Amino acid sequence: MPTASPVAPSPMQPSRLALYLQLIRWDRPAGWLLLLWPTLAALWIAADGWPGWHLLAVFTAGTVLMRSAGCCINDVADRDFDRHVKRTAQRPVTTGAVSVKAALTLGAALALAAFGLVLTTNPPTILLSFAALAVAIAYPFAKRVLAMPQAVLGVAFSFGIPMAFAAALGGAEWHLRSVPLSAWALLVANLFWVLAYDTEYAMVDRDDDLAIGVRSSAIALGRFDVAGIMAFYAIYLGLWTALGLRLGLGRWFLLGIAAAAAQAAWHFTLIRGRERGACFRAFRANHWVGFAVFAGTVLDLALR
Repeated sequence: MPTASPVAPSPMQPSRLALYLQLIRWDRPAGWLLLLWPTLAALWIAADGWPGWHLLAVFTAGTVLMRSAGCCINDVADRDFDRHVKRTAQRPVTTGAVSVKAALTLGAALALAAFGLVLTTNPPTILLSFAALAVAIAYPFAKRVLAMPQAVLGVAFSFGIPMAFAAALGGAEWHLRSVPLSAWALLVANLFWVLAYDTEYAMVDRDDDLAIGVRSSAIALGRFDVAGIMAFYAIYLGLWTALGLRLGLGRWFLLGIAAAAAQAAWHFTLIRGRERGACFRAFRANHWVGFAVFAGTVLDLALR
């Protein structure tokens, strides 16, 4: 009598926790590091050195929480697009492994936790947090109407800069007069860095984005994409250098800028062939550019 063939075991399904960690990109810290380094550099500049454990903890934890919340919002907004893009087709919301309601609930909880941290600072920082949240929510929808939605992302990813100045410089009144113009100038400078690295990111998905009608800076720039990225790096580093010198930073800061510029030059060698893997590698390495500027700032203020 023939024996029955053994039934192959079904593959184990990821746990609910594993799906949530995948949703917030817990295994990809480069995303929150891109937010963190310019925010901490601004915090050190505003405090004229060590800002204290409280503000350091607030801005570090808040950055991680808000980036995670942003991932939830982004994946819900893009779920119908992401299934057509090879790199994003397996995201939990896109596959249905995490429901829209669950993703939005998690995003709201993370944003509320971040807001709880902001409440330990001061009124100007609290006011700015509402604007930061509004821009973060707007970004996923900008790619439907703007030729270069990365500019909106640039504002969202740079809003920690004026918030850091507001928190470090104090102020008990419900207005933003305690936030100096230099903070907003640094935000604008940082926006060009975001344009640089997110255009590298957009180059990875350009063919898929063209097919499904999503807009990006890589599409808008066309054959000038590499030149545009290098111009964005140059503007970012030039503005950050000029502002840093104006704010009293010196040679150690300039050394950090030089290290960041060397990395930008290396990125050119990666992206000039427009190969997907190399462009993605360039994007993921960008947090070291931000770290170089942050480290130079910290050293300069510490070694005066």
